[in-house]
This record gives sequence, structure tokens and C-alpha cells, in this order.
Amino acid sequence: MPNDMKPLDSCDVALLNGPNLNLLGTREPQVYGADTLNDIEAKMMAKANAAEIKLESRQTNFEGELVSLIQQMKPAGTKFLIINAAAYTHTSIAIRDAISAVDIPFIEVHLSNIYKREQFRHHSYISEKAEAVICGFGAMGYEVALDYVLGKLKGSL
Repeated sequence: MPNDMKPLDSCDVALLNGPNLNLLGTREPQVYGADTLNDIEAKMMAKANAAEIKLESRQTNFEGELVSLIQQMKPAGTKFLIINAAAYTHTSIAIRDAISAVDIPFIEVHLSNIYKREQFRHHSYISEKAEAVICGFGAMGYEVALDYVLGKLKGSL
């Protein structure tokens, strides 16, 4: 993969984050909150480990890398995807096509309520393929997504 992105390891759940999410905690905290991506990932890993589910997390600022990570999910045995494609949500047909190609259920997550923001953020290329869309809950939205995924994987939903 370009830019030394680590390939996706074998996992039950992939957590993929798109551009600028590496800046969480300092980037517009009034919109995105004070939690860093490392904070979010640590909570997600702890919850997944407690449920004995293997979670792999990656963040990239590059559309092609995100597409490559999505394409790696089937060979990695991934059963579910949690994705915050960030700005690519509103622009990337390539990410939509990759998600469609792997045919793995997923939840789309956004920290902010995209419908209270600029008009261009109201459209998502991936929402209609998603099992659920979570927006406006800040970092807690990731945990809500993982709770749902754990319920699906454990057969309780």
C-alpha cells in the first residue's frame, strides 16, 4: 500500500477513519469534541477485547488507501465495518463502490450532526448501503456503533 499504510490484519470488525480525523482533539473541538482518535480507538479496543472480538483500526487521509483497506476486509475475514469516511462520505463514489464490492455490513459514523452543517454535507454516497447511520453523538457514536455490532455478532440483535 502507498504511504506505508499497514495492511488490514485478520479481524472480526474493521474500524476505518478517513481524512483529518487524525487531528481530532485539536481540529474544531466545538464541532468534533475534545477526544483524540487515539482516545476513541482505545475505548473501542477495550470494549472489543472485553467481548473477545478482534478489532482492527486504521486512519488515512488518502482515498485510495481507504478503498484498499475496504478491499482487504473479505480476505481478512472481517464480518463488520464501522466507518467514518469523513469528507469522502460526501464525495467518493470509489469508496461506495468498494463497500458494495465487498458486501460486508457496515455502520456509518459521524461525530457531528451532518444535517445541521453545510448543505454539501447532507448527502452521503454510502448511507443507503449502510445498516445504520450514527451522527451527532460525538465520540460516543463510535461506541454506540460497536455496541450494535457486538450484538449482531453475538446473535442478540
